[in-house]
Amino acid sequence: MTSASSNSQAVVALDQALHDEMIAARRYLHAHPELSNDEHHTQAFIRSWLREKGIGDAESAGGTGAVVDIIGTAGNSHRTLAIRADIDALPIEERSGVAFSSTRPGIMHACGHDAHTAMGLATAALLHRSRHQFRGTVRMIFQPAEEAEPLGGRRVVHEEKRLQGVDAAIGIHVDPYLETGRLGAVSGSVTLSSDIFDITIRGRSAHAATPHQGVDAIAIGTAIIAEMQKIVSRETDAFDALIVSVTAFQAGASYNVVSDHAVLKGTIRCGKPETRWRAHGRLRDIVVGIAALHRGEAEIEITTGEPSVQNDAAMVQLIREVAGESAFVALPGWAAADDFGFYSEACPSVYFRLGIRDESAGSVHPLHHPQFRVDEAALPLGVATLVAAARRFLDADDRSSPAIIP
Repeated sequence: MTSASSNSQAVVALDQALHDEMIAARRYLHAHPELSNDEHHTQAFIRSWLREKGIGDAESAGGTGAVVDIIGTAGNSHRTLAIRADIDALPIEERSGVAFSSTRPGIMHACGHDAHTAMGLATAALLHRSRHQFRGTVRMIFQPAEEAEPLGGRRVVHEEKRLQGVDAAIGIHVDPYLETGRLGAVSGSVTLSSDIFDITIRGRSAHAATPHQGVDAIAIGTAIIAEMQKIVSRETDAFDALIVSVTAFQAGASYNVVSDHAVLKGTIRCGKPETRWRAHGRLRDIVVGIAALHRGEAEIEITTGEPSVQNDAAMVQLIREVAGESAFVALPGWAAADDFGFYSEACPSVYFRLGIRDESAGSVHPLHHPQFRVDEAALPLGVATLVAAARRFLDADDRSSPAIIP
């Protein structure tokens, strides 16, 4: 038998054959990565793998993903739990040096989604195999386009309504800063929302030697940039996560002409939903007000992306209890974004991180790095936790208490 983890209290029969199949699936997917919304081969692989295990024909999800329900037969239950595994890769040239490196130039699984998919497949197989031992339904969602934020999650949750009737959801992500054999989560905000903005400034052109005859769009832009920083530094509590960054400033084309046009682009990252909407309002006030103060005009368009992931306290406790105190770590949130935020908006959810750091395995590089590696010894613990959490949640069968049973 392959041990799930020496630290884990979750008892799951991950036999050697299934363990080896999981690793083989992960390595195959790693060698054949596909970008967001182009995961056609990955989708076909997932469907074929599930069929071979007798789980059935998975439906399309999000266009290039897959979804399949595993229904327990141990008795009646109204509960449904969703487990998400994201499947897309990144436009990065791989330099990890592993024997199963990407065969597709300029594309790499540098965020561990190949490992997420492989753990999802093994989880599905174990749940299907043990379906006579639990009640309720597990909805396995192999979601595309997480990296093309926020297309995949928004389509699956809002457009396709895959979480309609779902009582709770679990997401997993590998963590190269946490040692193999550990996992963790924290309640509340665990990622930041991700929105982008486009600011258009209109001034009036003039000769650079007579700037008083015009309205300098560049001067307006710099004033807007300076003023918007005060939303964070002077209007927001230091413990309330908010980042406002200008990442592009385009204006002017001549040495001797005052620019009459400027465009700013940037991003807004927030932990709390209320902070997100307040920041949007203040940005609009500042852009319009500063432009008017300088005798110009400006408008801002804010495009909302994924919301922040909000972990439900009871669902975090569920993960903590099935993993065991020796394996569980109370982790701080990430400044990154993840479209699992759409799931946590829809139902009580937990997004936990699985440690994959092992210097001897070379798994020390951060996410989205060309030398990123996954310590495959970590994967059984991820599967054990997902399976045990699903079975415990479903056996509770009490919607008023979504996660914990006595």
